[in-house]
Amino acid sequence: MKIDSGYDVKIDLEAGLLDIARQRPSPNCDDRPEGEVIELIVIHSISLPPNHFGGSEIEDFFCNQLDISAHPYFEEIKDMQVSAHLLVNRHGEIIQFVSFNQRAWHAGVSCYKDRQCCNDFSIGIELEGSDDTTFTDLQYRTLKQIIIALSNSYSELSGATVVGHNEIAPGRKTDPGAFFDWSRIRNT
Repeated sequence: MKIDSGYDVKIDLEAGLLDIARQRPSPNCDDRPEGEVIELIVIHSISLPPNHFGGSEIEDFFCNQLDISAHPYFEEIKDMQVSAHLLVNRHGEIIQFVSFNQRAWHAGVSCYKDRQCCNDFSIGIELEGSDDTTFTDLQYRTLKQIIIALSNSYSELSGATVVGHNEIAPGRKTDPGAFFDWSRIRNT
């Protein structure tokens, strides 16, 4: 479902679910460490195959259901088990794979302000895109409303610390890439 302008996005804190997201549970998650709180939002970008948009490949990948024979690139990622909490596709539709109460496997080896393993204390949001393309107005609008909802729902996110995957895994990751316009979501 897309975000309607004027609609306040809500989060069911007990379930950790975004009210307007289409749910597609991923097995690629686990419990956050005891006492860990959400303090960080990590923005990613993904396209499967690279630089191709549309289709179910990203969703299938996060759910370990990707048809490896559909594209040569998929052979390279066939053994990866990854997920994000949310995916925002090119049309602004939100798909939720992991409850915010759980740890999604999105950041990998990562560090933020001398804290290792960012998956423990972050929410991962994937945007359908690549380092080589601009993102859509619908994606920015949707992402901004998600950040507001998360900030309003999780006290440690008040003032929302939002970083790119490249910032917590420098040298290893480049997303969301140079075409991501941070000014469109900062000061949310």
